[in-house]
Amino acid sequence: VAKVRITGGEPLVRRGVVPFVAALKSVPGIEDLSLTTNGVLLERCAADLFEAGVRRINVSLDSLNPDKYLQITRGGRLNDVLRGIASVYAQGFSPIKINVVAINGFNDDEILDFARLTLDNPYQVRFIELMPLGHPGRDNLGKYLASEIIMRTIAGKYTLNPVNGERERTDGPAKMYRIAGGRGEIGFISPVSHHFCHRCNRLRLTADGNLRACLLSDEEVDLKTPLRTGCTDNLLETLIKEAIAGKPRKHEVQFDEQSLRKCVKNMSAIGG
Repeated sequence: VAKVRITGGEPLVRRGVVPFVAALKSVPGIEDLSLTTNGVLLERCAADLFEAGVRRINVSLDSLNPDKYLQITRGGRLNDVLRGIASVYAQGFSPIKINVVAINGFNDDEILDFARLTLDNPYQVRFIELMPLGHPGRDNLGKYLASEIIMRTIAGKYTLNPVNGERERTDGPAKMYRIAGGRGEIGFISPVSHHFCHRCNRLRLTADGNLRACLLSDEEVDLKTPLRTGCTDNLLETLIKEAIAGKPRKHEVQFDEQSLRKCVKNMSAIGG
């Protein structure tokens, strides 16, 4: 493991998160440390996180409309997030990724607003397809918006050029583009319409101590119990290899009731 990303829930509400991050950075072999946040506390934490060794920030932001942001976050203030993004940019974090879960009927009218953020800012705005995770997902069956539709919407207004080079290795599942003349980039993450299982190299350690090899499967390997009962490093290595070996060749998840039964946990419980 060379890359670690801290996520949640919201990691910045955890007491002692900065020393925790610094301790992770000191582990031999960890070359890349990033953090995913809702951005609300980012302004006050930016300098400390940078000093602790974090260099890449992902901000989850599903609306640029203050009223809709207030609604979806149940009380959040959009300006807090925008100031946080400006703070990490000023601090020198790079890249700064803004993750937008595309929701039909909620933020589909903001696609171009998000795309325009990349014209004058060196941000990566990444549109992510809504995934059928957790029991509340039954209410989301009509809210799915395919990446292809988002891309067509942007391409109807701007010229999109694919980003070339060896970027796939660091951008993970995102297909990256740049608006002609823009400073930033636009990405499309399509776990439902164009799954990328064949090149997935992610493992997720959940807050309750389980190792999850596939986001869209509830199969997990318990690491907490062996660790708390004094297991050896060899046993721990065996358990991790067991999780990796159980990684499915591909998922069969679509936006239907059957898929919802396959993915009981919510994203906040998994970490994403």
